[in-house]
Amino acid sequence: MKKQISYVVLASLSVGLFFSSCKKTENPATVDNILEIEQQADDYARFAFETDASTNDANVAIENIGGSYGGDTPLTPQLPFTCDATIAVDTASTPRKITITYNGSNCKGNRTRAGVVIISFDADFRWVKPNTTYNITYQNLKITRKSDNKAITINGTKTLTNLSGGRLRNLATRLNPIVHQVTSASMNVTFNDGTQRNWQIAKRHTFTYNNGIVISTTGISNLGGGISEWGANRNNNNFTSAILEPLVIKQSCDFRLFSGTVKHTVSNINTTIMYGLDASGNPVNTCPGGPFYYKVTWTGPNGNAYSHIAAY
Repeated sequence: MKKQISYVVLASLSVGLFFSSCKKTENPATVDNILEIEQQADDYARFAFETDASTNDANVAIENIGGSYGGDTPLTPQLPFTCDATIAVDTASTPRKITITYNGSNCKGNRTRAGVVIISFDADFRWVKPNTTYNITYQNLKITRKSDNKAITINGTKTLTNLSGGRLRNLATRLNPIVHQVTSASMNVTFNDGTQRNWQIAKRHTFTYNNGIVISTTGISNLGGGISEWGANRNNNNFTSAILEPLVIKQSCDFRLFSGTVKHTVSNINTTIMYGLDASGNPVNTCPGGPFYYKVTWTGPNGNAYSHIAAY
């Protein structure tokens, strides 16, 4: 049976993982904390999954271009590219550039993207070699969620390193995983209320093959504890987001987020979000025909424990 990897869905890494609020009876101070916790969870989900989605678009662009950029001949036929963007290649500039322009269409049904992402690299760039790097620069990439018309806008630059070397197109026949590292000292995010904040990124994507691509994401910040993103939230309170258990996405499950656990720490409150559950909050072992569920748990300032389960 021929193994075939479809990359078009890599550009949509479960970007619908956004959190809804539920009714609670609390004193005003506790309500404020709960609202901040829920907002931070939502902001993290949108930022993390959308920046990962654009990284996958960049990887597909790099692999499709081939030639001197990739270290081998261009791929024919090309890997399917995202439906809401076009690619332009500049072979004369220093550094070399590939520009992805998002056109604002709603081809995925759940959000629109408009803006520019520029991939830049040296003239001797060879993506197949271990520790090869390129930069991804965001220029007013605006992502609008269709369910509530709320948008975030991303600017800044991050660096992607192919630690292992190798191409994703060959993943099915490789003996070893392909490992990418993503880091950024300053990513600017503008929220729907106009607030702007700088966030930092340090995480690793490990690609394996098991009846399709399996992507496991972990946090690698030198802050420790699996921290993958950190900075100040829209309320200007410092936060950290740590991946306690790898976020696992499976091609065999239509590239849905299959499992993983994230901890958000903000305003001295720790919030834990578990993915890959059923409606009762129990882990599932097979890809469901309906939605997955996540469970959010935390302890309020008054010492009471809270939880919330919802579909994604």
